[in-house]
Amino acid sequence: MNVEETLVTGSAVATTQPRGPLPAASRSSRASALELRRLSSLLDVSKALAGTLQLRSALCDVLDVLVRGHEAGRAFVMLRDDGREDRLEASDGFSRSDALAPAGRYGRVAAQTIESGRIAVTPSGGDGATSGDRIASPRPTSAGLTCVPILCGRRAVGALGVEVPWAPDADPDRTLKFYRVVASMIGQAIKIQRLVEDDRRRLQAENSTLRQELRDRYDFSNIIGSSRAVQNIYEQLAQVAATNTTVLIRGESGTGKELIAHAIHYNSLRANKPFVKVSCAALPDTLIESELFGHERGAFTDAVARKKGRFEIAEGGTLFLDEIGEINLSTQIKLLRVLQQREFERLGGTDTIKANVRVIAATNKDLERAIAAGTFREDLYYRLNVFAVVVPPLRERKTDLPELVAHFLEKLARTLHKPVRRMSPQAIDALMSYHWPGNIRELENVIERAMLVCDGRVLHPHHLPPTLQTAETSDTVARASLKNAVATYERELIQDAIKTARGNRAKAARLLGTTERIITLRVKQLQIDCARYRP
Repeated sequence: MNVEETLVTGSAVATTQPRGPLPAASRSSRASALELRRLSSLLDVSKALAGTLQLRSALCDVLDVLVRGHEAGRAFVMLRDDGREDRLEASDGFSRSDALAPAGRYGRVAAQTIESGRIAVTPSGGDGATSGDRIASPRPTSAGLTCVPILCGRRAVGALGVEVPWAPDADPDRTLKFYRVVASMIGQAIKIQRLVEDDRRRLQAENSTLRQELRDRYDFSNIIGSSRAVQNIYEQLAQVAATNTTVLIRGESGTGKELIAHAIHYNSLRANKPFVKVSCAALPDTLIESELFGHERGAFTDAVARKKGRFEIAEGGTLFLDEIGEINLSTQIKLLRVLQQREFERLGGTDTIKANVRVIAATNKDLERAIAAGTFREDLYYRLNVFAVVVPPLRERKTDLPELVAHFLEKLARTLHKPVRRMSPQAIDALMSYHWPGNIRELENVIERAMLVCDGRVLHPHHLPPTLQTAETSDTVARASLKNAVATYERELIQDAIKTARGNRAKAARLLGTTERIITLRVKQLQIDCARYRP
């Protein structure tokens, strides 16, 4: 809708006719001074609107410029929300708000301006106002109200109202153009703020969605396996996740220590805060202290600016220190202080910074042997080893192999766009006979390689790497005797059945398709404690 200028009159027409002729030189001088003041005001208005995203504060500054810089009596900004409700966003010089209410004298004029998209000018006391409706002015004035629409695009979203003082030699057209420019600048600021608000809401929604996806991805149920070893991990994670206790995760490389650290964080009270990972083995000794604790400008040659460390970045959340056994002794001392006193200083700094961070550490190193060798501090070990979670290698939980294979087949079928859905029994046997030095990470890589070379829907032994196709030629024959292997497998089956039956041997026997007498005999021979599984 195009803006058209109109005069809304009450008891009289709001015009600014000079009472008597002024000298040409005097009129020219006053006009030049007024134009300079308007240009200066437009610059001040621009600075006020560009200096902050807080719209209400910026509008108050704008109104202050108009009232103080142009001797306007009073000014206000009325905005209309999406629900077609008008609200007073900012005002300057009004001691009472009755006239600015939607049903008030100025409120009605502002509503008409927003509705029509046209400039409205009314004299003081116009619009049929009675003396009882008048607002006490802070100083005597014969000013009339000029109400200019605020546009976003072609739609009026508000109105700028100013009590323009009467002057004998004023030019009403130039005055209206000045206030129309101010209203246009306010409209642009409103448009920018709404775009920022839309982006903020969109980012908040995306952030919430991504956090929920992370919680789903790192839920305890995504730790694949039903063996007794994995069940123990489930129980430990359920006990420690909701606390702030420091956790030490121990296990060989590729066993899924980082997955467990994620699961602890996203099932804790800190789930909405950052999860920051530091690979201690990947950082040189000269940089690890700066990465963990940050540094001040000039702390060393390349420190051209202050830098936050990982402890500051993880404030309120969780810091995961992977391969903790690789850090040097000097860094171990600072890390010990953080764990004990929850405070630290940046490298080259003197200010003490509080650290509200939960620490989860992981290592595949024998820390006890490192302590004996003098490469790892014993006091730091005790600080980290408050709650230890030991992740077993894949060769000690081979009963979980079929579940892991099914999980990776489903996952890789989506990412590789392959129709492979299952693995043949012969291929499973080949996997079961392998000793898996690379653990679960190696298993995933093996299945990915097999799916890439497979043209059908089933993986067969010839799709596996050569080292897995025959156990004898690859030197992966099981080291344990058949008797011990069978006993281990039988023990895991009976333990799982008893746990499911909550310690009830008769029910466990039915689950396994045998008799209670046989289960009782095997429980005694395998030294299984049924009492621990009872509720």
